[in-house]
Amino acid sequence: MQLVVFLFSLVVPCNFYRIPPHEEVARVARFVANQCNWASMATISTHEPVKGQPFSNAFSISDGPVGFGKGVPYMYLTHMEISVQDLEVNPQASLSMSLAQTDFCKNQGYDPQSPLCAHIILSGSVVEVNGTEGVFAKKALFSRHPEMVDWPTDHNWFFAKMNITKVWVLDYFGGVKTVTPDEYFQATPYKKHH
Repeated sequence: MQLVVFLFSLVVPCNFYRIPPHEEVARVARFVANQCNWASMATISTHEPVKGQPFSNAFSISDGPVGFGKGVPYMYLTHMEISVQDLEVNPQASLSMSLAQTDFCKNQGYDPQSPLCAHIILSGSVVEVNGTEGVFAKKALFSRHPEMVDWPTDHNWFFAKMNITKVWVLDYFGGVKTVTPDEYFQATPYKKHH
């Protein structure tokens, strides 16, 4: 069954799935998290001359195959990376993801900054994962980012996740909406048709 899900995720275009109605905020957040392949992570810099200031950097992410995500953004990190060095001092971070990286906003004629071009910000801390969760993280990431398999082993890569404490959603006019982690993880991003 896992092989079927994996193969299906490779051939299903991003626009195959429909974004949930904007009133269903938690579902929208889960949808965005599953559709996006990368996120901008903001940390508090530990590096001069911007020490103590916000510092944003792009990271490849995956919460699982498209259409079958778990909601947890996983990352493949190395201590050589400047933002990871920030996380070693302060693991608090935020991840921003936007449907602007898919065809959705372009096809609708939405500017990336428009609230109609749904985007989310996840607040929390970045923590290393291993064991069973590490195995899932590896499958989730390598299925969507296959070149990771060949990244240099001497960089001592490890799997990590965003431990979500708050979810911020911009998907319609009227300002940001917030979702608790419980609401976020209980939501189903895709309708099940019987």
